[in-house]
Amino acid sequence: MADHFTLRLADSRMLAPTVRHLAFEREDGQPLAFVPGQFLQVHFHYDDGTPTKRSYSIATVGDGSAPVERIEIAVSYVEGGAATRLLGGLRHGGTVQASGPYGRFCLQPGDAHPRYLLLATGTGVTPYRAMLPQLARWLAQGGREAVLLYGARNEQELLYGEEFEAFAQAHPGFAFHACLSRQPRAVPRPGDRTGHVQSVLAELAPSAQRDIAYLCGNPNMVDAAFAALKDFGLPVAQIRREKYVSSR
Repeated sequence: MADHFTLRLADSRMLAPTVRHLAFEREDGQPLAFVPGQFLQVHFHYDDGTPTKRSYSIATVGDGSAPVERIEIAVSYVEGGAATRLLGGLRHGGTVQASGPYGRFCLQPGDAHPRYLLLATGTGVTPYRAMLPQLARWLAQGGREAVLLYGARNEQELLYGEEFEAFAQAHPGFAFHACLSRQPRAVPRPGDRTGHVQSVLAELAPSAQRDIAYLCGNPNMVDAAFAALKDFGLPVAQIRREKYVSSR
């Protein structure tokens, strides 16, 4: 059964013009145990008193072997959104009600596939940030590799891009491709690609014998990539999906 608790905002920063990184601590001082890829739900009320909630993937970098003191999420601003009013304007020391963790969008130790295809757009990249220590451990054992295709309109909207670049440089079995659909970087990098994630996917020549795929982010990307992967012969069991839908 999921736990319910109060979170106090300890730190924050803007990741992009419309995306805020928030770092919380539990008000009761307890750490949070989670598996990378899981999410929290933030509970609040509309102006008319109707209860509602929003789901946010945990972005905290952790390997799942021990609870964490800080719980990090990334929040996209939605024009006129109730959650944007709550989390976009939350000051340090402010509190919100939350529950979790939830979800099964996690790397499975029993998977025997040699390559992991990780696809994301927008804040859908946050679970992959949390997975980095787990990926590092698996890559160090040999026999596995991972590729992250991350879609954004421009360089300013690449969330945690420098962290993924640094991880790729430190771990030869990991490749990071920024897929920029509107505007290339002023100074392009070797891993950069032009176009949407699903269009760049063909470059990787997905194979049912080699690959397992994780898709997270905009529903249009998830649906298009899912269809493309099936065309490449991947069975549905080797394609894991999590859609992010902006809610008011």
